[in-house]
Parts: sequence; structure tokens; C-alpha cells
Amino acid sequence: MKAIRIVDTDNGTSADITDMEIADLSDGNVVIRSQYSSLNFKDALAITGKGKIARKRPLNAGIDVAGVVEESDDDRFAPGDEVVVTGWFLSETRDGGLAEYVRVPGDLVIKRPDGLSLWETMALGTAGFTAGMAIKRMEDNFQTPADGPVLVTGATGGVGMFAVDLLARRGYEVTAVSRKADAEGDFLKKLGATNVITPDALDLEGKPLGKPVYAGAIDSVGADLLANICAQIQPYGNVAAIGLAGGPKLSTTVMPFILRGVSLLGVHSVECPQAWREQIWAQLAGEHKPAHLQTIAAETVGLAEVFGVCDKIMAGENTGRTVVDINA
Repeated sequence: MKAIRIVDTDNGTSADITDMEIADLSDGNVVIRSQYSSLNFKDALAITGKGKIARKRPLNAGIDVAGVVEESDDDRFAPGDEVVVTGWFLSETRDGGLAEYVRVPGDLVIKRPDGLSLWETMALGTAGFTAGMAIKRMEDNFQTPADGPVLVTGATGGVGMFAVDLLARRGYEVTAVSRKADAEGDFLKKLGATNVITPDALDLEGKPLGKPVYAGAIDSVGADLLANICAQIQPYGNVAAIGLAGGPKLSTTVMPFILRGVSLLGVHSVECPQAWREQIWAQLAGEHKPAHLQTIAAETVGLAEVFGVCDKIMAGENTGRTVVDINA
């Protein structure tokens, strides 16, 4: 079998297409013949060696996979079943989905949701699932479209694009935040954004509280931008934190939380409980299926093309989601 495998070298980590045996894959009781994977920022970090995503090596890359069960010792799955795995430490501590076969414990696997093809599950992948999980956390905490506009930062990233689409589809007024606002504003409005602004428009110059303009936010940046956002959220609004592109430190005050009742909600999709996972996938496959899935995931490549796409992702030159056809 072929796989994009991350290995240690004298010059750090490196990734290449490698031949290996199925028997050498990470332990598990379900073997999946991979059909599709996808490329996320974490995949680009791992494959280019610019981030220590793979915590043990050698290890196959790819945090997502969709395919067909080849073998199963788990009664819940039988050969021929179409299944999906996202997160669960694929490409971190377990061999990942950029390979012809994946072996995982059955507890990590869900059957392909009705309403989505295998390709569509990977067009969504971890990015779409994370956006869906962020919205679930907000709505579980009483967020509604009637509350007012919702910010989405990093709006041209994978999670951001899906967040704009999914929120607009639910009836929310969406303000997209991106440093590419001038170049990508029309694209973001096509996805459903009402307004498109740059991060500078949210700068409070260090003030602990600003005018409460927004009902909520989905943030992938963190750092000062997240602090400024929390200070501009309306009473009892929600901010879902899904990333740290701007850095991991958060310098803020408790004032938005104790004077306005703002909730800061963490979103950790890697270990999302399976009951939540199945509910979120069902929503993504049903009434809340993204309206612009084909527009967002406009590129499908083979294994050999993954390296060039990852270089573009790291250089900030890639817009939209990339699906990987394992058998192309």
C-alpha cells in the first residue's frame, strides 16, 4: 500500500510517498480502504515539517479519511460499509488518512451520513465538522439568529468559509473578518456574508470593553483579536474559539464575562464525543448541509499533488478546500 509517511531525518521531519504493509499500520479492529481525504492547515504543518503535528514517527499523514470497510472485528461495521473518520489523533499518534488503507478502533468510526457522498464528507472534513461543532456549542447556549450579527474571523480559511455558509443558511446575519477582505470580499458575500471587514476594524486599542455590537463570534485567530471580540459582544452572547492562528496567548479582562454574561466556548473537535459527532454529521448531511459545498471545495488532487498544495497553504496562497482522491 502507498501512504504519505512522515519520518525523522537529520534535517528534521520529512514526508514522502512510501510503500508499506497494512500489517504495519497503527492498531485497530477496523481496516478501511481509503477513497478520499482532505487537506487542512494541520496537514500542511505536518507534511512540510513546519509543525510537530505527528507526535510519534514514522506516521502516515492525514487527519481525515473516508472510505469502505475492508475488514472488521467490530460488530457495528461490515465489509462494504462506507465510513468516515475525522480527528481522533489521526496523523498525531495514529496513522492517518493520506494512505490507501487506514486501521483504527471501531469507536473512532461513523457510517457515512445519509445525504452526503464520501467525496462530500471530505469536502467538509475536519474544517466543516469544526464549524458545525462551533455552531452547536453556541446554539446549545441559547444563540439564535434573532440575537443579532455574528462575527466569523479567519473567514477565508477552511473553518471560516464553512462557518459563514452554515450560519447564513441558518438565518444569521454574518460579518466575515479577513485580512483578504478586499480580494475575497465578493467570494465571502457569495457564501452568505452580509458584511466583510478587516481585523483592524475590531481594534479597541487596549480598552477592556467596547460598544456591544455583535451577538456572537466564531474565532480562529485567538490572541489580541479574540480579546477585542469578547469586549464587543452583546450581553449573553457566545464566542466559540476554534484556533490560534494569531497566537495562543489571550490578554483580556473578566469584564465581558461578569458585566455582560459573555460565554467563551472552547471547540475541540479531535475528541468530540461520538454522540455529538453523529448529531453534527447528521445536521451537515441534512437541513443544514452547506449551500456552497462545491464552491468551497473546488479542488480535488491525487496523493502526488498533496505536497504542492501544502506549500501553498503554508504560504497563504490557497483559498478553498482541497479534497484528496487517494486512488487518482
